[in-house]
Amino acid sequence: MSEPSPTDREAAGGPPRGHRLLELVRVMDTLRRDCPWDAAQTHESLAKYLIEEAYETLETIEEGDYATLREELGDVLLQVVFHSRVAEERGADGFTVDDVADAIIDKLTRRHPHVFGGREVAGADEVRANWETIKAAERAAKGQHDASILEGVPFGQPAALLAYELQKRAVRNGLPEDLVADDGGPGGALFAAVDAERRREADPELDLRSAARRFDERVRAAEARARADGRDPRALTPEQWRGYWS
Repeated sequence: MSEPSPTDREAAGGPPRGHRLLELVRVMDTLRRDCPWDAAQTHESLAKYLIEEAYETLETIEEGDYATLREELGDVLLQVVFHSRVAEERGADGFTVDDVADAIIDKLTRRHPHVFGGREVAGADEVRANWETIKAAERAAKGQHDASILEGVPFGQPAALLAYELQKRAVRNGLPEDLVADDGGPGGALFAAVDAERRREADPELDLRSAARRFDERVRAAEARARADGRDPRALTPEQWRGYWS
């Protein structure tokens, strides 16, 4: 007999989903007060951990290690709670973890009128188009009338993903496809390669990571075959490498 789902347990009078998040907030309060290391952290000092935890989570997903995914998602969640706790101490421009939750709830509600507002949509493409239209209206309401169609694309993300997001956003907002091309400068050919992936509706970041993993596996397999023959992979000649390659 299978275990009851969280929804089933909640319907049977059990605690609501999410109730343990309150305990996480309390634990973070205690750490911030009583642990010298946690008390010393700032948004800036924590930034690297947010990046590291995100990449560790991505690696777990790529490896299909769903048993570990729960732990990695917990590490990402900790970063959200930690940054929120640091922000709470800032004073006038600070915010709490509840403010963070309120903001994302409001955003999701506004940008899904087909779910929360009765608007009819024909499919996922129209949902994405509505999202961009609503986002543009939100910027206009904030006085950002001259904001670029590329506003909000973060340059801190990996290069392949950055190029993909810039191209996708520009074309979605009317830029002709032929203007997305190699400009002849450094990296132009790579930019065009990302465009080729985008046009065939592939994800260049994930595909490049997949290709890198395949390369990693082939190198390691060739090394293993060389060692099985008593050879040091670092001392192989080009022809020997080719002989062990597959």
